[in-house]
Amino acid sequence: MATFKYQPAIESRYPFDKGEIPLSAISWFHFVVLILASFRLTHLIVFDEITSVIREPFVNITYEPDQSGQVIRQVNIIGSGWRRWMGMLLSCHWCVGVWSSLFLVALYIWIPASFPLHLILAVAGASAFIESRLYFG
Repeated sequence: MATFKYQPAIESRYPFDKGEIPLSAISWFHFVVLILASFRLTHLIVFDEITSVIREPFVNITYEPDQSGQVIRQVNIIGSGWRRWMGMLLSCHWCVGVWSSLFLVALYIWIPASFPLHLILAVAGASAFIESRLYFG
C-alpha cells in the first residue's frame, strides 16, 4: 500500500494523524466532496463572471451568435510568452481542473480545517450540475 509522510498542521479527527496517509484512508464521501469541489472551483476560475478580473490580463472573451442563433463563447488569448501561457491555461477547463484538484487535495491533507471550504464548493458544484441538467438537459 502506498503512503507518504507529512506533518499535520493541527490535531484533527482525520485518518492522517499518525503522519502517514494511506491512499485508501480517504472515505468515499470525502472523495466525492473533493471531486465536486474541484468541479466548482474549476468552473469558477474558467467561466464565472466574478473571476473575470483574474482572466482579463490574459484572455479576451466575447460572445457571438452563430447562424442558428446559438451564442458561442469566443476566447482570444492576449500577448506572448508567459502572458500567453497563462491565457492558454486560464481558458482550458481541463488544465485548470488539474491545478484546482491539486490545490484542493493539498488543502485537504495539510490543512484539515479547510474541509468546510471543500464542502461549500462541493454543494455549489452539485447544485450547478443539477441546474445545468434541468435547464440544458
